[in-house]
Amino acid sequence: MPTYKSNKNIVYCCKYHVVWVTKYRRPVLTDEIQNRLKELLLKISTEINVEILEMEIGDCNHVHLLISLDPQFGVHKAVKRFKGATSRYLRLEFPELKQRLPTLWTNSYFVSTVGGAPLAKIKEYIQNQKRSR
Repeated sequence: MPTYKSNKNIVYCCKYHVVWVTKYRRPVLTDEIQNRLKELLLKISTEINVEILEMEIGDCNHVHLLISLDPQFGVHKAVKRFKGATSRYLRLEFPELKQRLPTLWTNSYFVSTVGGAPLAKIKEYIQNQKRSR
């Protein structure tokens, strides 16, 4: 059963799978950097009111997040904040990242909605709305 959240205007349950990669897919995310990256992501998520449900670093060159957030905030704003702040902090704390890459992350990312009922069930539910009256 999905967990619904609300604010003043809406009730929602929005979950997204987000992935982004290092510039040139360089495997620069060592264990130490990965640990710090996860700490930073958790800190940033609290600041922007985004819930991280799951997170992992793959092949030392990409980040997977499963997040839940208010649709009025927007997934694009969350990703922009995550990527911008982590790049800034990690490049300050780990100077070797500045030497190996012009920027830490690529400009692009992958996002997909997650959860809820299967698409066929939602279509059936919508189609049955007129019949149920």
